Amino acid sequence: MTPKERVYATLEHREPDRIPWGEHSIDYNVYEDILGRKTLVQSKFRETKAYWDGRRDEVVEAIKRDRLDLIHALEMDIVFVSRVPPKGYHPQPLEQLDEVTFRDGAGDLLRISASTHDLMPYQINRPPAAPPKIEDLEAQLERVEHEEVGRPDESEWEVVRHFLREVGDTHFILVMSGDIAFPSFGHTEEDRLINLALYPKECALLTKLAGSCMVKGLDLYKDLPIDGVMPCGDLGHSTGLLASPKWYREHVWPWHKAYCDKAHAMGLKVLKHCCGNVNEVVDDLASAGYDAYEGIQHSGGMDLQDLKKRVGDRMTLWGGIWHEHIILGDVESIRNDARYAFKHAAPGGGFIMGSSHSLAVDAKKENILEMKRVRDAWGVYPIEEDRFV
Repeated sequence: MTPKERVYATLEHREPDRIPWGEHSIDYNVYEDILGRKTLVQSKFRETKAYWDGRRDEVVEAIKRDRLDLIHALEMDIVFVSRVPPKGYHPQPLEQLDEVTFRDGAGDLLRISASTHDLMPYQINRPPAAPPKIEDLEAQLERVEHEEVGRPDESEWEVVRHFLREVGDTHFILVMSGDIAFPSFGHTEEDRLINLALYPKECALLTKLAGSCMVKGLDLYKDLPIDGVMPCGDLGHSTGLLASPKWYREHVWPWHKAYCDKAHAMGLKVLKHCCGNVNEVVDDLASAGYDAYEGIQHSGGMDLQDLKKRVGDRMTLWGGIWHEHIILGDVESIRNDARYAFKHAAPGGGFIMGSSHSLAVDAKKENILEMKRVRDAWGVYPIEEDRFV
């Protein structure tokens, strides 16, 4: 089977020749460890700085070259890709206060994270956000419902079109797309969650606005011969949902279903990324029509054996190898994860191997190579436990 055929078989709950492998995000260190060269791909602050320096084309060329080389080197089946900044993109650098601290135009402070190497908010210096006015939201909603979706600059599709030309016939091309979780307002995640409870009418309208934009946004992919889209919107934290399941079902789920329905009518598969413990609504995700669920957070209580029984006949499960073990564990922990996942989730198809989140900063080279080894050696159908050595 080709990688594309392998993924389609899995999404259709048929057994392919072997378990597919894919990731929704891979940080720069993995490219450098496996390919043996420096890269700007997902290089965190280095990538941000490159854009500040007007090196947009250099970043884009790195994505086109290094992502494809890495996918070939690891023999992955899914090519994840997204729009890129347009030609000529050259954002204004932030004011630098010291080696790791910057100030933006609103006066907020950002710092380079010691763990992720991203430039991240550190101190908000603005007053609390005022709730939007109901009449303003209703007017925005009216405009969105009657306007056509805006077309991006053609250069924003440069990477997508490159991968379609290079491997579109052989690999599953997955485009990262917009999503909604629990739309609200505020400068921080904490503010937004508090305001969800304090201003339910406003947040219900914000959800309608965001959901309408999300569904209309699928029109952007009409002329692209891609295989699937991945809406990325986290619904949970490590112990439960970020908001009540009632709110999700009443306000968010209808938009998730509308998105899946429209994507399927366009011939696209929908592979949902969602971190956190979503046990309370995992059946709702399946009934919305998602073809796959990725970001299955084992450390947050999402168990593959349980999920296979509950929704495995409706959604392909994508994950199995603990994100934490890839970074902090050894090859035996990778083997243990694979044994459990392959035994309980792979039989009958409907399983894609991947990290429980991503291949992130500090992921160990030996653990990633072990993922490849166990997939190649143990992931051949029919799955046989006596191979798990």
